[in-house]
Amino acid sequence: MDITLPAANGERVSYRLVGKPVEPIEGARFSRIAYAAAHVVADPIAMTDPWSRPAVDWDRTMAFRHHLWRLGFRIAEAMDTSQRGMGFDWANAKELIRRSIAEAKTVPGADLASGAGTDHLAPAAAKTLDDVIGAYEEQFAFIEGEGGKAIMMASRALAAVAKGPDDYARVYERMLSQASGKVILHWLGDMFDPALKGYWGSNDFDAALDTVVAIIERHAGKVEGIKISLLDAEKEVRLRDRLPEGVVMFTGDDFNYPELIAGDGRRHSHALLGIFDAIAPVANAALAKLAEGDKAGYDALMAPTVPLSRKIFEAPTEYYKAGIVFMAWLNGHQDHFTMVGGMQSARGICHYADVFRLSDQAGLLADPDLAIARMKTLLAVAGV
Repeated sequence: MDITLPAANGERVSYRLVGKPVEPIEGARFSRIAYAAAHVVADPIAMTDPWSRPAVDWDRTMAFRHHLWRLGFRIAEAMDTSQRGMGFDWANAKELIRRSIAEAKTVPGADLASGAGTDHLAPAAAKTLDDVIGAYEEQFAFIEGEGGKAIMMASRALAAVAKGPDDYARVYERMLSQASGKVILHWLGDMFDPALKGYWGSNDFDAALDTVVAIIERHAGKVEGIKISLLDAEKEVRLRDRLPEGVVMFTGDDFNYPELIAGDGRRHSHALLGIFDAIAPVANAALAKLAEGDKAGYDALMAPTVPLSRKIFEAPTEYYKAGIVFMAWLNGHQDHFTMVGGMQSARGICHYADVFRLSDQAGLLADPDLAIARMKTLLAVAGV
């Protein structure tokens, strides 16, 4: 099967599909905790004001969560992959969390954790640390009130108000001390959100590392783990090596996740990844291989997904959500390529052509005929 794709130099290049779709293993057992941060499916008919008023297709959004659960993944709900702070507001996030927790109760073994942040508080409206704490408390209370587990998301408002490490310690210690259960922390780098530059009170990694480790050590009994999303394997390993006993590392490194999950023979990372939304069938099969002790099989499946992930998460990294939803559309999980906030326009047609090609090479086009047909419609809209 062939398709003509655009190249960055303006040429048109014929591409012949070479990938064989990887078959996932339903009921597979993993030796790693694997959270997939899931996207939301927009409702293109109801969304009459895309930039200001998001509209969600709740049925398709929940169906995608069932797809992930069937493949053995836990779900990290209402995180940045769902466009929190980038078109998807707290009012819709509450509905998403409520529905997802209810759906999880209908699926044996299903698990999820939900993002608690401060995104209903505009950074400019946050004047004091108490403002930030109050915003976190509202979201924690909602999630825990629904019977859910909280992921404490990084806060733009806190980054704007905090004067140094002690302010971060005050806010995090307050929330951890009063949380009803264990919490997952999230260190999100400024490549994902420029407003988070200098998080933990310093632009110096070593100083930030000392701050976050000290917070975790003081409240180790309330921290399930920490997800670090800095796209730097060495930094993740340095944090991983300093975590107290019983606190796990969740890799959020969408560039280096295979090696971090596999580990270095002493320690390994678990996973809380946006890319797992897009590569779930291959990640499922690879994690099953790893659980069986077949490291070579794991590597063979995971390796081709890395160029794809690096393309989807290329700078400006915060627009990676467009590639995630694009792949869901190619694979038939939704009938359109429309995103909350119109974010599908954040990437160009050559980017999508590269994602299409790399998805094929990673065995991630479940129905190649459907994928080609849909890619051709997108190319036609772009004048290709």
